[in-house]
Amino acid sequence: MNLHEKNKYAIMKIMELLENERIDDLEFNNLKIIQNKNGFCFGIDSVLLSDYAKNLKKQSKVVDIGTGTGIIGILLCAKSRLKTITGIEIQEEVAKMAEKSIKLNNLQEQFNILNINIKEVFNYLEPNTIDCIVTNPPYIKLNTGARNIENSKFISRHEAECNLEDIIKISYKLLKSNGEFYMIHRTERLADIMYLLRKYRLEAKQMRFVQSKQNLSPNLILLKSIKNGGNSVKIDKPLIIYNEDGTYTEEVKKIYNKR
Repeated sequence: MNLHEKNKYAIMKIMELLENERIDDLEFNNLKIIQNKNGFCFGIDSVLLSDYAKNLKKQSKVVDIGTGTGIIGILLCAKSRLKTITGIEIQEEVAKMAEKSIKLNNLQEQFNILNINIKEVFNYLEPNTIDCIVTNPPYIKLNTGARNIENSKFISRHEAECNLEDIIKISYKLLKSNGEFYMIHRTERLADIMYLLRKYRLEAKQMRFVQSKQNLSPNLILLKSIKNGGNSVKIDKPLIIYNEDGTYTEEVKKIYNKR
């Protein structure tokens, strides 16, 4: 057993990993994350959102709605100057993995997890007290799309426990006036997103479309809104993920800290 394997084994013993859990290296600031080998794992969308939101105001109190295993919060602790971040996750097993990842990265003073339904959040957090909210929510409307066999994946991808309107309405109530709301979502839901943001006075201020390749239509959108903000919006140039040869573009390499 080499030194790397010994260190990994020691960490696994300390963290009391379950048989179905693994430790993945985020390749950024020596950060790591614990994930289910067979469950829902974070994708590039969470990495893109953490980078999009990294310039949030210094000493911000942040909430991550649907934090999953904590990927966005872990990266924001490293990339931003936030004060604290609270991750909200309804699935107990997933929330416990996030808590172990927080401990693994020594982020207990900055990052904590609430294992609750977002609809219960005001039993734990006061309205009008949060500086910034980030969310990579379930993309798929309930009763549409193919159901995943594994329940955890289904909850992560479908609006089973909360929907887009729940998230936007609750975010408005949590945020201070002029608080920031960052989200990544599928472009096919853009009409719903813009309608609900306006309905709950989270005015879109900046958006960026994400394309797999230069010649393809965008399939994701990164969006920043401001509570009670004005009605002007800036459209940034698209973010291209892959070159024609299938390698990451230079901008994505920079986001992943690979150049």
